[in-house]
Amino acid sequence: PMSRQPILELDEVSRITLEAMRDNHPKAYMRERAAALLKMAAGKSGAEVARSGLLKERQADTVYGWRSNYEQEGLGGLYLKPGRGRKPAFSPSE
Repeated sequence: PMSRQPILELDEVSRITLEAMRDNHPKAYMRERAAALLKMAAGKSGAEVARSGLLKERQADTVYGWRSNYEQEGLGGLYLKPGRGRKPAFSPSE
């Protein structure tokens, strides 16, 4: 099991930004990630958030990944990166 991480520290601006993102972002996955970070800032572990805090159950590693991306890159780290996911087996350029 993962050791408990320290509480995610958010300054006032970051907290307000994440709250706005959680409530208003057009992309559901960004609302979910913002919600997860806010719950961790409120003292929940990533594992707790993954189990019961979100739209659907997640792997704890997924939630910890969002956190580390956020800690390293800020809000930009929460966006899906281009080029992720399964590659098409066939592309028209072949």
